[in-house]
Amino acid sequence: MGPSVARGGCLCGGVSFTAGLPSKWVAHCHCTRCRRAHGSAFVTWVSVGAAQVEIDDPSQLLRWYEAPEGGSRGFCSKCGSPMFFKAPAWPGELHIARALFVDPVDREPQVHAYYDTHVDWAPVGDDLPRKPAP
Repeated sequence: MGPSVARGGCLCGGVSFTAGLPSKWVAHCHCTRCRRAHGSAFVTWVSVGAAQVEIDDPSQLLRWYEAPEGGSRGFCSKCGSPMFFKAPAWPGELHIARALFVDPVDREPQVHAYYDTHVDWAPVGDDLPRKPAP
């Protein structure tokens, strides 16, 4: 039996979280908005039920960017770490950037999402399914 929770936090440690497991899914997202928000070729997200996540933010550093296209991105206002994503398309879920976890999560990435918008300068060499934008 695997772990029941996984902990993590931002770069400066000002915002931390405990996520209850099991996760719903883990995916590499190649959409333009995720790439721009994180400054990377893709972002790996762990999706958990929002009610399963406890966020510890004693200095009130967590800020939310409400995108005009929909969806909200949570980040630490001290160190700038992009941390969370939530959107009406996934009600009741909170997506947490996989790289922020210090504990193991219960599954490995399962898919490349929005792969039709991937960048050519970062080749992907695994055999995971590659799904286009819905």
